[in-house]
Amino acid sequence: MSENLLDRTFQASAPNQKWIADFTYIWTAEGWLYVAAVIDLFSRRVVGWAMRRR
Repeated sequence: MSENLLDRTFQASAPNQKWIADFTYIWTAEGWLYVAAVIDLFSRRVVGWAMRRR
């Protein structure tokens, strides 16, 4: 298991100090679509994302 580096402290005092990631999957007419996003905790903006079929 990985170490919990954030320890549930979801605030940052400057950009690029703490990033979080999330992913989800969506059923489409062509099958499952997987979506992942990386968010900067300072600005609360998505700094990277990806979509794939698998």
